[in-house]
Amino acid sequence: MMRGRWAPGIRAVALVLLVVAAAAGVVAGDPDPDELERAFPIVEPDYGHTKLRLSEQGLEAIRRIENPIAVVGVIGPYRSGKSFLLNQLLSLSCDKGFGVGHMRDTKTKGIWIWGTPVEMDVDGSKVSVLYLDTEGFESVGKSNVYDDRIFALATVLSSVLIYNLPETVREADISRLSFAVEIAEEFYGRVKGQDVAFEPAKLLWLIQRDFLQGKSVQQMVNEALQRVPNDNGDKYIDEVNQIRDSLAIMGDNSTAFSLPQPHLQRTKLCEMEDKELEPLYVKRREELKQLVTSIIKPKIVQGKTLSGKDFVSFLQQILEALNKGEIPSTGSLVEIFNKAILDRCLKAYREKMDGLGLPVPVDKLQQVHEMVNAEARLIFDKQHFGKHHAAQSVLKLEDEIKKVYRNFLLANEYQSSKLCEARFSECEDKMDHLQVLKLPSMAKFNAGFTHCNQSFIRECVGPAKESYERRMSKMLVKSRALFIKEYNNKLFNWLVTFSLVMVVIGRFVIKFFLLEIVAWVMFIFLETYTRMFWSAESLYYNPAWHIIVSSWETIVYSPILDLDRWAIPIVIMLAFGILYWRCFGGRRKRGRGSLLPLYKSSYKNSSRPRSD
Repeated sequence: MMRGRWAPGIRAVALVLLVVAAAAGVVAGDPDPDELERAFPIVEPDYGHTKLRLSEQGLEAIRRIENPIAVVGVIGPYRSGKSFLLNQLLSLSCDKGFGVGHMRDTKTKGIWIWGTPVEMDVDGSKVSVLYLDTEGFESVGKSNVYDDRIFALATVLSSVLIYNLPETVREADISRLSFAVEIAEEFYGRVKGQDVAFEPAKLLWLIQRDFLQGKSVQQMVNEALQRVPNDNGDKYIDEVNQIRDSLAIMGDNSTAFSLPQPHLQRTKLCEMEDKELEPLYVKRREELKQLVTSIIKPKIVQGKTLSGKDFVSFLQQILEALNKGEIPSTGSLVEIFNKAILDRCLKAYREKMDGLGLPVPVDKLQQVHEMVNAEARLIFDKQHFGKHHAAQSVLKLEDEIKKVYRNFLLANEYQSSKLCEARFSECEDKMDHLQVLKLPSMAKFNAGFTHCNQSFIRECVGPAKESYERRMSKMLVKSRALFIKEYNNKLFNWLVTFSLVMVVIGRFVIKFFLLEIVAWVMFIFLETYTRMFWSAESLYYNPAWHIIVSSWETIVYSPILDLDRWAIPIVIMLAFGILYWRCFGGRRKRGRGSLLPLYKSSYKNSSRPRSD
């Protein structure tokens, strides 16, 4: 009884859990295949119907595709049967396929795709084919710029572009191909290894008419594309003929196909089955399917096929370029595809310039810049896309290289100033040190002066060298003048001190009377005669003083012995030697007589008797 009473409740709970699990699967991103069996918008018009924006609803349907993608797009005038044609190519009824204008309130706005791609085998590879429906041209309430953007986007995205035209080819239909022509001129046949932007869509002229009266649609298209006579030189006709001439470059990339009307009652087409349609239409429709299948190729962008995620990224780039200006611009698309090449060229330029090692002389930096710039231009010329509009990319490359070069110039100036300032400071410190030598030496000063100047000239490089050379020259001249000014006074004072030291040594240390007499004569001469007859200015030019200076320089400084450095150790050693001689040398010969001969002889010859 209890089991029977609770059984309906258990089944209800289980059903709820199944529903929740199914909902969770949808939220987790596992779309129901049946949900994809419909049309999705991928590009929608903005509020003003002038520019385009992406629709995430359709992009999610594309992102899930992992195979290479091919796109069959249909363009044409408003209410020309594009959506019905796509349903026919997909073998879909109107109530299941793309919305047909007279059947539904919702008409095609922007660009739509069929959510489930058709899997095909193209050259041994599995390709997912997307069918793309576009908003018709020349409808009410839209600008021509908007139509141009729709046409341009479909031209770039499609692998096969079906130009659906009723009855005949009009001049406006040819003029509208100007963008497709520019695309073909810029990118078609541009193959350098793997550097392929994208091959323009295979253009299929689809003429829907019942009677051709002896002319094929290919003949009709060819006649429509013939040059218009312009004997008067009309500017407008020249532009028309320029488009016709440019269409010739597409050559085998375009073909024409005729398709009769499926039935006279066009508003009831969606209600009819194939057996109710015109037999010739059904036959030609199947031939059209085979033709489209035979010319389908996967979309290749910059050397690789596109998966779903790649295709969405490609769509985003193209849409950004088309919305960038007032009108769709082939130049904008060229910039998109040349951007990666520009980046590679700039990277190569920076790497070569970084390897230079700043600072360097300005002329060397300029020389390396010109060489590396030429290499970057050569790389760009080999790899860039576009025959005409690439000039803008070239200008952009030149501007970017100029900016980078200016940065290198500034960095070179900074590094040069930093290096020269360091060398200048070292020389300045060296000159200051030479000013305060314990034993002044002109030879040592000149040697330090020369070494400092040579090292500065050798190591200070770059744009700052000229200004620092002037500073260096002024500093060295000033240091030399100051050293010479102090040199005579210091040397004179040292000589006076030396004479006094020798007096002390001759009198009290070694007790050599002659040495003491010479030292006193030298001291008196320096303190009296020189001060009375030699001025500080004339002292430097006196020949006798030059002899004194030469002798002093020989003693104080030589490449082998720098007495200024070793003066204190030598003085200490001499002091210890004299002290040792005075303390221990006299014990060996006790009672040694005087150093003077007079005293020695008197001691030896004395015969006087001792008196107690």
